Amino acid sequence: MRTLQVDVVSAEESIFSGEARFVALPGESGELGIFPRHTPLITRIRPGAVRIELPDGKEEFVFVAGGVLEVQPDRVTVLSDTAIRGKDLDEAKANDARQAAEEAVKNAKSDIDLAKAQSELHVMAAQIAALRKFRQKR
Repeated sequence: MRTLQVDVVSAEESIFSGEARFVALPGESGELGIFPRHTPLITRIRPGAVRIELPDGKEEFVFVAGGVLEVQPDRVTVLSDTAIRGKDLDEAKANDARQAAEEAVKNAKSDIDLAKAQSELHVMAAQIAALRKFRQKR
């Protein structure tokens, strides 16, 4: 069975590094699925869940708040400012942050404030969706 090296890196640390049979993640234009020997690719990714299928059939989940994906035939690299292991996601904190972002949208005084708040709201909604997906798989 062929595998590929997968590295998911945040601004602070390496979140995942290992071999995988398959990787799925939210590309800018839709869901991407990557198998070994994939055509080289560089693209932006949206906030959401990175699903990594390990050689033994188990899965790892990582939430990313957007970023960049590089694919080579034998390697996948995900670079994100924020990446959180699925097991470390906290639904209460995510819901609190989503509510704070909703308030910021309502109280925005400028277009820049509104754009920042909407972006944060989008990220928090994606994080909550990723958390629910992670829990369903467990």
